[in-house]
Amino acid sequence: MDRFGAMRSFVEIVDQGSLTAASRSLGKSLPTMVRTLAELEHSLGVVLLRRTTRRMSLTAEGEVYLEHCRRLVTDVAEVEALMRTGHAEPKGALRVTAPVLFGGMHVAPAVTEFVERYPGVDVDLILLDRVVNLVEEGIDVAVRIGSLPDSTMIATTVGHMRHVVVASPKLLRREGTPKHPSDLADRTCVRFTGTSTIDNWRFVDKGKEIQVSVRGNMRCNHAAPMVQACVAGLGFGRFLAYQVAPAVKAKQLRIVLRKFEHEPVPVSLAYAEARMVTKRLRVFIDWMKTQLRSDGALGRGSGR
Repeated sequence: MDRFGAMRSFVEIVDQGSLTAASRSLGKSLPTMVRTLAELEHSLGVVLLRRTTRRMSLTAEGEVYLEHCRRLVTDVAEVEALMRTGHAEPKGALRVTAPVLFGGMHVAPAVTEFVERYPGVDVDLILLDRVVNLVEEGIDVAVRIGSLPDSTMIATTVGHMRHVVVASPKLLRREGTPKHPSDLADRTCVRFTGTSTIDNWRFVDKGKEIQVSVRGNMRCNHAAPMVQACVAGLGFGRFLAYQVAPAVKAKQLRIVLRKFEHEPVPVSLAYAEARMVTKRLRVFIDWMKTQLRSDGALGRGSGR
């Protein structure tokens, strides 16, 4: 069996809505299409399509297989077009993930402009605060903030992001400005559970890393509510600089303990080493590098 030809036929059957229409589209006989689909299902050991005399629908396995087949068929078509013309516009689907708040503030606008510039690319932007497995979840590229311990990832650093401690002017007037990170041990803090250091905040003092255990009676797994809690004066908070940048600019929050800040963490565009770098992925990565480096969100001075 021609595996790729069978995949292409399967995609065409779904897109055309019937075996008959797909056979006409591909210039093949109806018996050939029926046999190809049957052989494909038999080789996979699953049913891809439920067929009755009136309608046809994908099974759960068929939906998963269709996504991967469509990606492969599009990739091959893109490569063939590139070989023929040498300058074909990128086409096909891209699945992109980024942290929720950073994605909404900085990634989504860049993606919008990208889709306007390259209308042949279909971008699925998935905003999540958890770290996803790119291969298992079919993600082409991820915007990651922090180190990348996974050695199977290829990453391009586009900037750096500070961790900052903030408090409202009202809280600082009431409790005073801390002079040293250890002062936070006796202060009320709000804790963002999206970081691995929720109860132990890291700082640098005279070139050495120190940790301070903090306490408080409010925590949340999303940054935005915790930023608002800080604005309301409920405690000190430690965030990535972009998360509090609007509140700092509006003078609703002030950054404290600047000279004790830990080394900024990298912001990267990452993709799986095993992922084929298609033209659309390469163009997208180059686009995002330019956009993120130029929008002012990144850099060692971000948020100051």
